Amino acid sequence: MPDPSARDAGTATAQPPAPPHDSVPLSPRGSVPPALVPAAGRRPRRSTRISALRTGLIAGVFVLILLVIFLIQNTAAVQIGFLGAHVRMSLAVALLIAALAGALLMAAAGTARITQLRRNLRRARRASPAQGPGRSA
Repeated sequence: MPDPSARDAGTATAQPPAPPHDSVPLSPRGSVPPALVPAAGRRPRRSTRISALRTGLIAGVFVLILLVIFLIQNTAAVQIGFLGAHVRMSLAVALLIAALAGALLMAAAGTARITQLRRNLRRARRASPAQGPGRSA
């Protein structure tokens, strides 16, 4: 029995090249063909706060694992001087203290900015007239 691929080799017709995978074919008017539009009642998938939180937590755990590996590999004792104080401690402990201090500084700055924005929003709401019935100023 002859090979089917050999039989079809002589009857191949020229076909236009396939479009790249990342492009969406457009109709002559430039709109997306109906076959590629989501069905009625189905919304495209959106990111939610919970999914963003989950992604952030996964990234945080990954960074924490890398930090722990880094700390375990740097356990040699070092001499540290800061503002006239000299201390001899493990490099891992010094790095952990520095990382925690940096995180606390960033949290304090973020908290201050959020507080400032909320205060400005409250002032703007008080200054604007009430909108619509049943809404008090």
